[in-house]
Amino acid sequence: MFSMFTSPQKLHAKGIMGMNKRNGAYIGRYNDRSKYPLVDDKLKTKIIAQEHGATVPKLIGVIDQQAEVKRIHAMVKDWPGFVIKPARGSGGKGILVIISHKDGVYIKPSGQAINEQDVERHISNALAGLFSLGGQNDVAVVENLIKFDDVSFDGYSYEGVPDIRVIVFKGYPVMAMMRCSTAASDGKANLHQGAVGVGLDIATGRAVRAVQFDLPITHHPDTDKPLSGLVVPNWEKLLVLASSAWEMTGLGYMGTDMVLDKEEGPMVLELNARPGLAIQIANGAGLLPRLQHIENLGTPLNYPTPEERVAYAAKQFASKPRF
Repeated sequence: MFSMFTSPQKLHAKGIMGMNKRNGAYIGRYNDRSKYPLVDDKLKTKIIAQEHGATVPKLIGVIDQQAEVKRIHAMVKDWPGFVIKPARGSGGKGILVIISHKDGVYIKPSGQAINEQDVERHISNALAGLFSLGGQNDVAVVENLIKFDDVSFDGYSYEGVPDIRVIVFKGYPVMAMMRCSTAASDGKANLHQGAVGVGLDIATGRAVRAVQFDLPITHHPDTDKPLSGLVVPNWEKLLVLASSAWEMTGLGYMGTDMVLDKEEGPMVLELNARPGLAIQIANGAGLLPRLQHIENLGTPLNYPTPEERVAYAAKQFASKPRF
């Protein structure tokens, strides 16, 4: 539907938003830069989300000095699985997922075993800013491993937890996709590394289209599971949680990244003040008509609740499968 060879005129006619339009008309206009630290720092995001009653992955601990790096082993000894993230990392860089460990041997989702020194080196690199925005010194956030809903998503993701990106504009969910990990993406839900992007109907949470490396696909490349059958459970609850990120941060245009935990349900993973535009390719639809629709609503005195905004978006932005 869209490709790198499509003319700008055709993209504009389909309502596809480019980076310049996004930066000037939406990020620059609706996002107060003073609020960026709330979403650029995963630790701050976790704190404000909890203050607003949102469910987030449990915090195991924080390492903020090189002298504390070796503490990691004692910190996680009672946790079967855990995740280490740079607080100010970007694009999924620097995330280390450990599904089990014993006697100083740590197992990644791929089955690869690493040792204590490997884990310490990863944290040391995170503290040095190797994975962070602007290369600044950072802190390492250690979280409990999410128990993702493997019944609902069996075969849709390979060696990793799928996540859901929702674009929220003025508190309304306008577009969504699921990012499913693959062998190419090394078990990470990162589209640039080869994860599958599955566009989702805002009304139902059903798959409408799927892409890998910006090209349409119909089946998961590793499991051969038909992607057209994907349906996200607890969809309305997930969208309400995503939409409430507007109240949490005050950012008018953002990406909310969610996961579905088997026991806890929808969780806020992180928030993004500069969400990418590949979600349009995954959905086979442009963001601009939806954003302009919300802009035309104005700002009523009694602003709708997250539940009301989700219900409105479901009626306005429902879409049909394009497989």
